[in-house]
Amino acid sequence: MQHTHELELELGEVTVTRIEEMHGPLMPADQFFPDLPEHAWQEHQEMLVPDHLGSDDTVVHVAIQTWLLRSEGRTILVDTGVGNDKTRPAVAAWDHLRLDYLGNLARAGVQPEDVDLVVNTHLHADHIGWNTRLTDGAWVPTFPNATYLMPKADFEFWNPANNPNIAGGVNENAFEDSIAPVHATGQVQLWEEGHTIDGNLRLEAAPGHTPGSSVVKLNSGNDRALFAGDLMHTPLQVMHPDHSSCFCLDPAQARSSRRRLLGWAADTNALVLPAHFSGHSALEVENKGSGFAIKTWAPITRY
Repeated sequence: MQHTHELELELGEVTVTRIEEMHGPLMPADQFFPDLPEHAWQEHQEMLVPDHLGSDDTVVHVAIQTWLLRSEGRTILVDTGVGNDKTRPAVAAWDHLRLDYLGNLARAGVQPEDVDLVVNTHLHADHIGWNTRLTDGAWVPTFPNATYLMPKADFEFWNPANNPNIAGGVNENAFEDSIAPVHATGQVQLWEEGHTIDGNLRLEAAPGHTPGSSVVKLNSGNDRALFAGDLMHTPLQVMHPDHSSCFCLDPAQARSSRRRLLGWAADTNALVLPAHFSGHSALEVENKGSGFAIKTWAPITRY
């Protein structure tokens, strides 16, 4: 791993850049992680505050970000945040946003037309929002030249035609405004179980958080990395991997996926890059007892 500047890393032959949409407090710890005991937060308070936990409350802090990858001549986005102008009645902090995400992408040297591939690790509303943007009253693909890789299991699960329980939840309206428009243009490629992106990158199923949740594994030169999506939402889950968030649809399966992939990361010295870690955003982990520990944080500038 080579550190090139404050938001960018070289991993083998892949350049990785963090693109921010937003960061800050999200929700109280006891709501976000209902079965994670209070003493666990207290035990690791020094590590968590202020990047991942409020200094004078118990509100969990997160980031919403994209990992921009340049690999084998292609420009790839891993997850696309919440998006602007989206109607999100279940989450006030995501409703009708007006953020400079595309400006942040441009400052990294990427225009929407430059993007070759969008990887949605799963299809929750905060991972698909910039798939589209509002133009003349219609939702159109933000990245007109890109293929959008989506897990088939999530595509089917979050389609309101198949799931009557979406109304009132975090994904209300999300299929209609962020998935259907890119599917209508023929830009969506669905995959199952695994999918090779190129010689450096491969998608692997990691179900539990959602039926189609996935991760991207990087294997390039001497470097390994895990673009972990929502495998974890707080660094506390490194030390307490058996605890899942309230948004995990199958907590037991999420736990299994998390243990398996953290184990792989620890055994291969892989850099772990979750979708929602604030602070330095990425870390290396190691085996410790029946769980894991944080070995080091990535040399990425803290939020």
